[in-house]
Amino acid sequence: MIFAIILFVLTYVLMIALPKYRPYVAIASAVIFVVTGMLPLGKILPSIDFNVLLMIAGTMGLVALVIESGMPALLSDLILEKVPNVKWAIVILSLFAGLISAFVDNVATVLMIASVALAAAKRLNISPVRMIIAIAVSSNLQGAATLVGDTTAILLGSYAGLSFNDFFVYLHRPCMFFITEIGALVSALILLWLFRKEHGVIEAGRRTVVEDKVPTILLLLAVLLLIAASFIPGKPSVTNGVICTVLMVIGVVRYAVKNRSVSAMLKPLKQIDFETIGLLAGLFVVIGGITEQGVIDALAGLFTRLGNGSPFLIYTIIVWGSVLISAFIDNIPYVATMLPVTRGIALAMGMNPTALFFGLLVGATLGGNLTPIGASANITGIGILRKEGYEVKNRDFLGIGVPFTLAAVIPAYILVWLLFGHIAG
Repeated sequence: MIFAIILFVLTYVLMIALPKYRPYVAIASAVIFVVTGMLPLGKILPSIDFNVLLMIAGTMGLVALVIESGMPALLSDLILEKVPNVKWAIVILSLFAGLISAFVDNVATVLMIASVALAAAKRLNISPVRMIIAIAVSSNLQGAATLVGDTTAILLGSYAGLSFNDFFVYLHRPCMFFITEIGALVSALILLWLFRKEHGVIEAGRRTVVEDKVPTILLLLAVLLLIAASFIPGKPSVTNGVICTVLMVIGVVRYAVKNRSVSAMLKPLKQIDFETIGLLAGLFVVIGGITEQGVIDALAGLFTRLGNGSPFLIYTIIVWGSVLISAFIDNIPYVATMLPVTRGIALAMGMNPTALFFGLLVGATLGGNLTPIGASANITGIGILRKEGYEVKNRDFLGIGVPFTLAAVIPAYILVWLLFGHIAG
């Protein structure tokens, strides 16, 4: 166990110190776990959650096709035509970005909506910095709303056996979608206050023309099929992943036929984040290794002692601890590691893990908004601004990120416990 702990800690340290090489670090660590025998060969494949990997790949491929079609840009144009001034443009675009990111990858959402914000800022001759920060944090917030909203939600859904519908209603109670939307409304009030002095009028520009609606239909079909699959008892564990991947393949093949070029298939496929897929595959093996060596049980025991036998206290520790940790550490490896730990805590305390699972998702997903490096959506937004020649200072980000995060996390923290805390004990 000691060597497994050392290797696990070293893996995390290197992933933090070498962010560009995180997938390689995770895969190298996985190889060491296997070569040293800490994870038997027969347990390698069972340790890897192929449903998660297929869902990520399929959803990203579909999103790439939707972006290419221009449909999100058209929707953004329609919104800008209806808003009275900059203040409302920022708030509505942020809410719109959040709504899209409930079904589309957060980074892709930022890439789509940021272009609209940049165009609006240029028309008004104002800095787009705070606008794009607001869009990024809003995108990150809504990733917890649905099964396909963010990698963290996909991880939880697959690990806990949650269906697409379970994110809307679970145990006959409103679940993460509604909890997240309440947080979004509260945080929207914060944005209204933060941008209260922005009264510039936006002039309508030329609407984006969408000539191909099929990618959007395929994405909507994926959502409908995921909903339908929720009602199938005893379905294979990779069902959701297969749905997303098959529809992505259909879209990619059609794209190649439409462009009369086999090589055209590479364009949407290049938008799939294979580094994240490699990172997760490596982490699944690493987590399988530390589980085999008893490290997960030891961590669960540590948290249980910190909780002092109180379900509410351990829930609070998980939520706010995740907020702080995710502000500095990528939430994907963190959630992948903490899911089995959270289940272990629940087993050790003899409690139902539901509230702890949702608390982990709330803290880890929303906590990334505290800092510029806490979430991929934030890093993407800042990268876009830098390419445009704008400097993003820490105070620019923190001035929006901190109040936004608190406004979103506090209602979610309270609601998850009120709705599911009664079954914890």
